[in-house]
Amino acid sequence: MSQRQLIHGFHAITARLRHHPESIQVIYLDQSRRDRRAKDLAAAAEARGVRVVLADGARVEEMARGKSQGVVASADPIQLAKDLDSVLEDLTEPALLLVLDGVTDPHNLGACLRSADAFGAHAVIAPKDRAAGLSAVAMKAASGAAESVPYLTVTNLARTLRELKDRDILIVGTDDEAAGTVMDADFSGPAALVMGAEGAGMRRLTREHCDLLVRIPMFGQVESLNVSVSAGVCLYEARRQRGVAG
Repeated sequence: MSQRQLIHGFHAITARLRHHPESIQVIYLDQSRRDRRAKDLAAAAEARGVRVVLADGARVEEMARGKSQGVVASADPIQLAKDLDSVLEDLTEPALLLVLDGVTDPHNLGACLRSADAFGAHAVIAPKDRAAGLSAVAMKAASGAAESVPYLTVTNLARTLRELKDRDILIVGTDDEAAGTVMDADFSGPAALVMGAEGAGMRRLTREHCDLLVRIPMFGQVESLNVSVSAGVCLYEARRQRGVAG
């Protein structure tokens, strides 16, 4: 049996209740919370047959290391897709994937999942090593997107990029020094956007597997954007080219 995980935060737990209530074993709710948000969550849990335990607020905070918002759930991990094949086989439109190379901050991972969900990316792909995992912190930052966007971890990212190329998926890497902008890329067909870690950017081998390198044009004084903001900008451009209907 998979090791259970702790989920904290109202958005993350509400999304899990909505999409996968059977995975939740129990929800611990700060007994001092009597606001509408807490009552709505308790009602949603009861409607889905999920047990809610009223607990001491300090205990709830301790379980979530001080980031609970007064609610923590113990749940079995879920996997929206086992592998890339299961993501791609049922698509009715060209694939749009987000690849994260070396993003280690769980808050950034969660925010990238939110961007992926907002702009209809079909999956987020990242290496298993030297990358943020789908922890409670990442799921809370994702505000429910972890329940709707498959997060695939791969042993060898370079090999995965080669497999994507073999499927005729365009690999578009982002680089602040690239000659062309993201608006110059053609996202009408299957595409994978590759975002590097802040500061270090993409690794050399990852860069070598890109078909095209692009940058986000900047007009202010700052030189770079947070990786999740960059992902949102690039994914939006891909969707803009494909049309807003969807």
